[in-house]
Amino acid sequence: MSARTDSDPRDGIDDLEDEDDEYGPDDARRARWTATGTGALLTLAGLAASLMRLGGAAPALVPAAYALGAAVCALAAFLGSRGRTRRALWLLIAGVMVMAFGDQAD
Repeated sequence: MSARTDSDPRDGIDDLEDEDDEYGPDDARRARWTATGTGALLTLAGLAASLMRLGGAAPALVPAAYALGAAVCALAAFLGSRGRTRRALWLLIAGVMVMAFGDQAD
């Protein structure tokens, strides 16, 4: 049996440690601003669409879906401002999906 003697047991571990150093404080700040701004913009769009559909002949599910999607996007904006950008991204996706469901129900 022969084993490779030129391999280091720490091979690959250094690669994982380098990934953490890849992003600096400027990247984190930019991610927070992006999540907060996108969440606020989608919240306003959802609320505007909800108010527009509320006065029309659309079923009650449609403005409720827009309002619920806007609330989820508002929560995402709040979490994004607190630095929870990964959770904010998933909530933004979920909020837009709820609004799209409301649009399809129309």
